[in-house]
Amino acid sequence: MSYLLIGNISALICDDCIEPLANARIRVYLPDPRYPVANSQGIFSDLQPLSAKEVLMKADRLLAEAALDDQGNFTLSWKQEHLFTEPLELDLCLDTLPGKTGIRLPRNFHLCKAVLHWKRSTTGYIGAYAYVVPSDIWNVIRGEAGAWVITGTVKQHRETGQEPSPSLRVEAYNALSGKMIGTAFTNEYGRYTLRFSRKDLYHGALQPVRQGRRHMGPDVYFRIYHHDRIVLAENETHATAPDRQDLPPCSCVNLVYRSSMMKWASGQIQGWLQDMKMLSGKSRKKREQWHLSNALV
Repeated sequence: MSYLLIGNISALICDDCIEPLANARIRVYLPDPRYPVANSQGIFSDLQPLSAKEVLMKADRLLAEAALDDQGNFTLSWKQEHLFTEPLELDLCLDTLPGKTGIRLPRNFHLCKAVLHWKRSTTGYIGAYAYVVPSDIWNVIRGEAGAWVITGTVKQHRETGQEPSPSLRVEAYNALSGKMIGTAFTNEYGRYTLRFSRKDLYHGALQPVRQGRRHMGPDVYFRIYHHDRIVLAENETHATAPDRQDLPPCSCVNLVYRSSMMKWASGQIQGWLQDMKMLSGKSRKKREQWHLSNALV
């Protein structure tokens, strides 16, 4: 008799954004009769960290193991002679975090110990399991790994409201170092998701220590491009806003730009370049007269 367990494991970055745990591993174990089910929450229990010793001690009870795909989906199968009416144990191993940022180190967690619901098929039994890591727990896991993720939407301000903007390049900068720390493109809904590691924040420079910085995260500002044309140009002053300082490992920053303002800025730059070209073609005496006349205006 065969068993097939399918499902998905993802994590909440914020209330409206989930990231799949791509490349993580899920394991299924036979129950240990010495330890009855003590968790009444069953499949809805939170992640519990496991030490390397605890993982090793249950290795002889391992039924099956599989890797999650890019969408966090998994398929597990094994052979067994009888129908499971007792609980199974499910564990999760994170060798790398989504985006392969942060410190690469096996991190093992206990997902649940519960009696799964099996449905009979022509070839055996089929069951399903899904779990979403709460944002507060995922924030701690990412922080311990030194891995950041920033997500949000980019919208264009119009007279009729705000509209999502797809296919834009979003660049995030660390105001404490002036370095770009990540880049991403918006999808068809105007959402972007960019990831970076702690080592990307200061590029080998000594990290400044400031009192009250809980997350040791960056102060960020953004630049947004449509192809090679800039549509939003922030600077270090934007990073002084409270919601832009010391970003936690899981952060959400929504951005809005006005196309009319960027057209005005583009026109000003073109006019400045034309003035420079005009000045370069004048004699020194005429340039001095031009400067004097403009100063008197």
